[in-house]
Amino acid sequence: MKVISVNVGAIGDLFVRPSEHMKEPVRRIATGMHKRPVGGAVRVNRLGLDGDEQADPTVHGGINKAVYAYPSEHYGFWIAQRLAALKREEPLPPGAMGENLTLQGLLEKDLWIGDRLRIGTVLLEVTEPRQPCFKFNAKMGFSHAAKMMVQAGNSGFYLRVIEPGAIAAGDAIVLSAGPRETSIVQINERRLKGRQRDLF
Repeated sequence: MKVISVNVGAIGDLFVRPSEHMKEPVRRIATGMHKRPVGGAVRVNRLGLDGDEQADPTVHGGINKAVYAYPSEHYGFWIAQRLAALKREEPLPPGAMGENLTLQGLLEKDLWIGDRLRIGTVLLEVTEPRQPCFKFNAKMGFSHAAKMMVQAGNSGFYLRVIEPGAIAAGDAIVLSAGPRETSIVQINERRLKGRQRDLF
């Protein structure tokens, strides 16, 4: 298990249509989803990575969502889905899901709330899976991307910073089990069942 890429981004613009079934005009919305890989060690404090910004701290960021991690293993899925939806193949560089940490070898099925990850000199704690919103649709370029994330359960996960420090690409990940009462998969399954009427 290791970090493939460390990604940060400033607040930028995202152009979205509120609903594919409505004739409302496209709106410009602020977002922090435009993450880019950075070289070297990046400082991580209680509220996230140096140089990273969140446009809506009520949904992303804060103590319990300070760092967002995403498994690189899911990138093939999204490349295929975008090809099917957009009829063109486009690369997805690390950070394309809006994640701070692109990981290898650590999936949602491996994690429970309260598990801890030692990466570099930082200690992180798993808090919850991502719940995608309409901004993810706009970022991916097709209107059902958020639905597909919920269906597939490839949500990635948020992390709380227990011990600040620094993280760099290539750092190994050491997983320490927490109480193992609620898993990321269980939360994703509950969200899927709870949202089926909205999704399908």
